[in-house]
Amino acid sequence: MLKSKIAALLIPAMLGVSYVADHNAAFATANSNGLVVKTVNFREKPSLSGDQIRYLSSGEQLKILDEVNSYWYKVEDRNGTIGYVSSQSQYVQVVNSETGVVTSSVNFRDKPSLSGKRIRYLTSGERVELIEKVNSYWYKVKDANRTIGYVSTQPKYIKFGALSPTPGKPETAPANIEEIIQSGMKYLGTPYEFGSDRSTVSTFDCSDFVRQAFKEGSGITLPADSRKQADHVKKIGKTTTNWRDLKPGDLMFFMSYKGSKESSYSGINKAKQRITHDGIYLGNGKILHTYSKKSGGVRVDTIEGKHWEYRFVFGGSAIK
Repeated sequence: MLKSKIAALLIPAMLGVSYVADHNAAFATANSNGLVVKTVNFREKPSLSGDQIRYLSSGEQLKILDEVNSYWYKVEDRNGTIGYVSSQSQYVQVVNSETGVVTSSVNFRDKPSLSGKRIRYLTSGERVELIEKVNSYWYKVKDANRTIGYVSTQPKYIKFGALSPTPGKPETAPANIEEIIQSGMKYLGTPYEFGSDRSTVSTFDCSDFVRQAFKEGSGITLPADSRKQADHVKKIGKTTTNWRDLKPGDLMFFMSYKGSKESSYSGINKAKQRITHDGIYLGNGKILHTYSKKSGGVRVDTIEGKHWEYRFVFGGSAIK
């Protein structure tokens, strides 16, 4: 009987210990700190179509509440606002006490002095291992190449603790769709001008706007007009005539406006129509584009049930 009572007491206790251990492990993961290493969208839901709360700036610290999936963290910012941010390590990295993240390009020197010979520049997003804090002005660190040197302790250049990437996640993405969209969104409201100057960002026509978003967001310089951009996308070959099959960041190409009703486009062989307009698909049935002075310049529109749906010729990826 005594053995039974002891067992009855021990088993829940053992289960309790096991539960607590697992719970704490999960809690530590879910409540890690994060550091923003590159400006990124802070969204209301874990999707590129989620409304933007604001931009998170390089150097901001976050509390990571949950890893929603392979692409998104649920986080709390410095103001206590909860939202979602890309989990790509080029934007947000997960903090530990011995790793620093470079938040702005800074000299990497061979001794802790401004007269020290520069080994190279450390660039934003690089991680370094802390060896010691030499004084109030200099850290002794080891970079990814195992080179040892010294870097300024000013937080505008480097933050500790910071971040090791999540295992299995790439350091960079070959096609940074989030950045392309982000680059385009910052021009919302920029006035429309047909044949706009490609060397400025004071006005845009449709193809100039698309070109600028890709140039800033991915370093890709697309052709200067919509028809040549359409040819570029066709050469890549990832195209569709059903806009619902598009992915965020794909380009959409349209024929000329013939009316607001679907019947206005019946019987037309769209494949033979001249491309007169293009824009960037955002997902969730939305397009980011610009098309007239009257419309207010760069804007977001709904596709379904609008002339945009009826005029759509084809779309696809502009990135190989």
